Formats: sequence, C-alpha cells, structure tokens
Amino acid sequence: MMVRCARWSAALVFGLLTVASVVALAQSKKPWTVPSTSWGDPDLQGVWSNSHEINVPFERPAEFGTREYLNKDEVGRVLAERNKNREDNVDNVGGIGTGAGPGHWYEYWNNNVSLRTSIVVDPPDGKIPPITPEAKRRDDARKGLGRQGSWGNGPWNGPEDFSNYERCITRALPDVNLQLFYNNNYQIVQGPGYVAILYEMIHESRIIPLDGRPHSPVRQMMGDSRGRWEGQTLVVDVTNFTDKTNFRGSGDTLHLVERFTRISPTQIKYEVTVDDPTVWTRSWTARSFWDKDAQQAQVFEYACHEGNYGLFNMLSGARAAEKKAAAESGKRQ
Repeated sequence: MMVRCARWSAALVFGLLTVASVVALAQSKKPWTVPSTSWGDPDLQGVWSNSHEINVPFERPAEFGTREYLNKDEVGRVLAERNKNREDNVDNVGGIGTGAGPGHWYEYWNNNVSLRTSIVVDPPDGKIPPITPEAKRRDDARKGLGRQGSWGNGPWNGPEDFSNYERCITRALPDVNLQLFYNNNYQIVQGPGYVAILYEMIHESRIIPLDGRPHSPVRQMMGDSRGRWEGQTLVVDVTNFTDKTNFRGSGDTLHLVERFTRISPTQIKYEVTVDDPTVWTRSWTARSFWDKDAQQAQVFEYACHEGNYGLFNMLSGARAAEKKAAAESGKRQ
C-alpha cells in the first residue's frame, strides 16, 4: 500500500511539475512584435514573394460563395487539376501551339498551394463590381479593334497598338503587386522618410516619400505614390497615372490606396483598394500575402527588351497577313 501511495505521489508531483513547466513556457513566450528600423519605423525590408498564391483565381468562382478559403477536399482537386494541366502543357506553358519557354520559368508549377479562393476580397463575393455604361462602351470599342486586355488579335499597325506589358515597358500598378506567372519577387528597402520597392517583373522600382508632401502634378505610368504610417501599416496613396496605362479599363482616373502590414517574421499582408467611378460602380479591394522565401530568394534581372522578338514577329506577321489579303483580293478582281 505504501509503495502504491508513493507511486501516486510521484505521479502527482510529476504532473504538477509538467503543468507548471507548460504554464511557465506559455508565460515566457512573448507575442511577436514588428521590428523597427534604427530610426523607429516598422521594418518591412527584405526580399518577399507571393509565388505560393499563383493558384488563387483573381475573382472567386461562384461555387465558393463568400468563403475565403478552400477545404481539404477542394485543395486536393486543385492540385489534381493543376498537375494534369502541367502534363498536358509541359512544352507549351504560355500559349497554345507557340511555346513560351520551359516549365521551370513559371511559378504556376511550384508545389505550394494557397487555401484562398480569390485575390479579390471586397465585395464579399470576391467579384469585381460591375462596370459603368461608359466603361462598357470603351471596352466594346477595344474589342471591335481586336484588342482585348493585354493579349488581343490585332490589327497591329505599330508597337503602340500593344500593351505596355507586351512592349516590356511596365506591368504597372496594382497588377505588379499581385500574383503573376513568374518573377513574383519584391525587394523592400527603407531609409529615413522613404520606402523603396524593387520589382522583379520588368525591373521597375518605386520610391515612396513619407514626409507628407502633396502629390506631384506629373503623371507617371506607375502613378505618383505618397506614403504614411498608420500604426504598423504603411499606407500608400497612388494617383496621377497617365492615359497610357490601363488596368482593367482604368487609366488616368485610377486611384489606389495600398496597405503593407508585416504580420509575422516571414509574411507581409498587402491590400489595395481600387477606385475609378468612370469604370466601376463601386470601389473594390484585392489582397495578397508576401512571404520571405525560405531559400533567401533574390531579385533577378528581367532582360525583356533584349529578347522581345515576339513583338517584332507579331508586327511582321501582321504585314504578311496584309500582303496575303491584298494578293487574294487582286486575284478575285
């Protein structure tokens, strides 16, 4: 009996010590706080990537309603569909019958899968709001010319008929901050009164002043950025785009409010509210999460102009098509 009691006593003491250790460990683990720069601003510096979100559709499929995340079964289905698509298109990733570089160029084939159902998070259904009648007229006019978004069908009379992205000029905001086919790395560098962002896609950079100066009247393809800190969040107001930029039908009337929040040692939450009353019936918000790459990724050169033979070839093809049509017309006459 005494032996049994001794065993119980030992077990009780061990259990109490274990509980005490767990409580002490929990109390000693302090909540994570955003690190600061030497001059006191929240530290967002480093190389970040949103490649893990390449599987997330920009707008939410209707089947998910207002749900922001996939369940386990749905994730499995997404992976199966993507793997099948990879097998079917291993030599033909970027286009049908044209080829677009080897598969390892494309972030789409990485093994990471996000549980998110859409990049658009407001409205709650994850859909971009309806466009205005004015915007629809402009959109119909572009389609009448064979120019639908970045990848139209012509006619191509000169380089100016292509998008800035196809011409290796700019991917522009806010597209460049959201998930892309590849080149999804961003490097943030800070200095007193400034934040700079270097983009891997088309090697662009932004310098964002934080000193409260008014917007510049000069219009730019990347717009004019003015930042401020709201607690731990960098808020950037972007306006004064040019009429040469086009984000889903919006150009020089586009207005963005961006929010960069470091939510963990390895992640930044990026949100952008998009507003243009001439294009959409209400403003809307997109969200992306930027991760610090475990392999310490770097920003590589994007030597687009040096290899942009596609633009030359498309213009050559348009001229050849015109000659063929003229010859056939002459034969009929």
